[in-house]
Amino acid sequence: MTMDTLPFGRPGRFYRGNLHTHSTFSDGDHPVDRVCNAYRDAGYDFLTLSDHFMDYYKYPVTDTRPYRTKDFTTIIGAELHAPRTELGELWHIKAVGLPLDFAPGAKDESGPELARRAYEAGAFIGIVHPSWYGLTHDDARTLPFAHAVEIYNHGSVVEVDRGHDWPFLDTLLNEGKRMSGYASDDAHYLTHDWQGGWIMVHAEALDPDALLASLKAGRYYSSTGPTIEDIALGDDTVTVCSSPASAISIMGVASKSETKIGKGMTTASLPLRKFKGSWFRVTVIDEAGRRAWSNPVWLD
Repeated sequence: MTMDTLPFGRPGRFYRGNLHTHSTFSDGDHPVDRVCNAYRDAGYDFLTLSDHFMDYYKYPVTDTRPYRTKDFTTIIGAELHAPRTELGELWHIKAVGLPLDFAPGAKDESGPELARRAYEAGAFIGIVHPSWYGLTHDDARTLPFAHAVEIYNHGSVVEVDRGHDWPFLDTLLNEGKRMSGYASDDAHYLTHDWQGGWIMVHAEALDPDALLASLKAGRYYSSTGPTIEDIALGDDTVTVCSSPASAISIMGVASKSETKIGKGMTTASLPLRKFKGSWFRVTVIDEAGRRAWSNPVWLD
């Protein structure tokens, strides 16, 4: 994301969505209609039902088109799996915007090869919950075409405390990788593991293709509660407007950071001098400790 791709102040609006969800077509507890209807009734604008894409399950790519309405849509996707990460695990790779006839992986196809094929088919590629299964940075470097890292996975947070991955992405950003970061649920049960992390995608219409284009461009922010109303860049400062916050911070390469602390803050202006020529990202924290995160903004 560069200065001209910030989503604020552009034509269109923000749409709330979740990119990581499962149904009974893989290892979820609920059928597709129940999952889609639950998210729609909870006020979400869109959903990707990302059932596991592997031989063990009968339905590799879940068709959610029948559950689209005038005020709720779906993006076809899957969680891809293939051998093997550096620690011997099956790969977990998010592919949002897959064609329904996307071919299953061949027996000798590696995770990066499968992900590359999904990327070439037009999908948004996400590196999924790296801390949950010990994905290494060397693994991530084999996916130079990936669009994003899953920086918050609510199911992993509440079940095993391994769902926070901004530090993982920050390391790649420090190396010069230009990626975004998204929050998700990874919902299987629709009890403790949903409505915990989501993205707000800015698009000109509630249309799968428009949402997918914005995802690839990084025109979204992530949240577990707060809203980010605006991020405005001046010559020497960035001004952040949000729902009431106790801390508004920007951070960048290595230890570079600036923070404003207060009670019920809805705006903060922070100096950009430290970040010129590199990148920064915004974090908003509310009184309950919930967070919202911008995508990285590159200032070079």
